[in-house]
Amino acid sequence: MIIKTKFKNQTRKNLINKEIKYPINSEIRSKVVRLVGKNINPKVYPLKQALKIAKDLSLDLVEINPKVTPTICKAMNFSKFLYNLKKSKNKSKQKVILTKEIRLTSQTNIHDLSFKIEKAKNILKSNKKVKFSIFFKGRSIFYKDLGEKMLLKCIELLSNITKVEIPPRMEEKKMFIVLIPKVSPKLNENKKKEIKKEIKFKKKN
Repeated sequence: MIIKTKFKNQTRKNLINKEIKYPINSEIRSKVVRLVGKNINPKVYPLKQALKIAKDLSLDLVEINPKVTPTICKAMNFSKFLYNLKKSKNKSKQKVILTKEIRLTSQTNIHDLSFKIEKAKNILKSNKKVKFSIFFKGRSIFYKDLGEKMLLKCIELLSNITKVEIPPRMEEKKMFIVLIPKVSPKLNENKKKEIKKEIKFKKKN
């Protein structure tokens, strides 16, 4: 059974007031463990010996699989492990950007195009992608250049708020483009801070 514990008076900054599902060091209750880890020959040890091996390597002994006998423990940098775990969890929570399709024709007039551009702006403001597509029926396939010009016009009209993810592309009888919202300067700055924080953490560990 995995014991949930709360670490108090932690020396590791990123463990404060966090519930951890992994018993660590003195919290491990098994008398013998199978020790694994980098540069370690997987082998069954008495708990005290496994703890000493981890300590000599300046690592923590972490119970990673209590459902087998003997329980499996890994010698690792627990702070770094938790950091990577949190990072992976945050990535999995990232929202998938949806794509909304707007259909045009190579003969779409200025009034209709303006209406569709406004529609695209509203979609982009809600952090969704926009796919402009033109389907060529019958002999209209011979006028693909007109369709491409229409799609390039859409790119031009939305260039101040979008980036081109997919330029004009032809698939069978359909030509399309995909536009994505431009990242705001504020979001870029936050991303830079995250990268600096990550680099600083890696240097420290």
